[in-house]
Amino acid sequence: MSDVYIVGVGIHPFGRTEGRNGLQQGAFAVRRALEDVGLDWTDIQFGYGGSDSSGNADTIVNDLGLTGLQFINVSNGCATGGSALFGAYSAIKSGEFDIGVALGFDKHPRGAFNPDPSEWGLPAWYGETGLMLTTQFFAMKIQRYMEAHGISNETLGRVAVKAFENGAKTDHAWRRQPVALETVLESQMISDPLTKYMFCSPAEGGVALILASEKKAKELGRNQVRIKAACVRSRPPGSFEVFAPCLDIERGGSATSIASKAAYDMAGIGPEDIDIAQLQDTESGAEIMHMAENGFCADGEQEQWIAEGRTNLNGSLPVNTDGGCLACGEPIGASGLRQVYENVMQLRGEAGAHQVAGDLKTAYTHVYGAPGISAVTILER
Repeated sequence: MSDVYIVGVGIHPFGRTEGRNGLQQGAFAVRRALEDVGLDWTDIQFGYGGSDSSGNADTIVNDLGLTGLQFINVSNGCATGGSALFGAYSAIKSGEFDIGVALGFDKHPRGAFNPDPSEWGLPAWYGETGLMLTTQFFAMKIQRYMEAHGISNETLGRVAVKAFENGAKTDHAWRRQPVALETVLESQMISDPLTKYMFCSPAEGGVALILASEKKAKELGRNQVRIKAACVRSRPPGSFEVFAPCLDIERGGSATSIASKAAYDMAGIGPEDIDIAQLQDTESGAEIMHMAENGFCADGEQEQWIAEGRTNLNGSLPVNTDGGCLACGEPIGASGLRQVYENVMQLRGEAGAHQVAGDLKTAYTHVYGAPGISAVTILER
């Protein structure tokens, strides 16, 4: 089986773009990726792509060109982008194809996501109590975690401060202004203990990644960034995930913890070998919990890690180097691919003002979606 490389990347800036719909933002990203590697759309053999609010991703061929390529639509909640990447990776790994694209885009309306309980196998009462509003769930989950592991409100705030500091240095980010810790902590309370600046917002954007076999990557002179692992896992027994109707007495692992372990096993490395990481940060608490679930520290150690700046750009493990979802927003179809785009740019040394210093070799991405789906990718230079 062939090794798989990321040979081209493209992004449409996240945020709000008047006059350009989600599909057009996706096409923009694909064209940027093609320009990056010096190929035409007619060179692409297949595509995997997803969108939550902007229609079927395969309709992008109307804009890019009707070449007859195989295209698979992907829908997997907030893990849509990571799942599209997994599909593209697997197609090339199998030897069936030499080159293809993983893409995602979205243009969400303003305001919170408003999912329907029936679409997630839940009774109407679950929505009537307000738990389909994910801000409520995430607040309840981090409350429990803070109590169990000694995480302070200030640590929640510091995660947001870091995000906006990184976003201010990132061209594709939406939130481009630093926010002081005091402002974060004293801003409007949305769902206790999470304030306005601790949540990401539904947003717009598009990302495209062009993947190739080792042979094709060498032909193109683009065999610098290799996919060491790509894994997607659903929730195990006893996990506590988005839209969970109850908390099991006998607790188990999580979709993230088993996806992370599978990725480390596939790559043949451990968390201590990772140079930078992009972790799902739907809100500040998610980044904190996911630091432990992905194996980077023990539960409760985040308090010291974040106080000491270990996850900052100049820290021992920079996390969410472009500002993550907090600074970029979350267009569901594109968000997981944005993380991989960011890691490719970091490994190439082309991230600009937010480039992490040093000789980066490995980069980790983790995306998480309802109702308990996680995708993890490890890249190597």
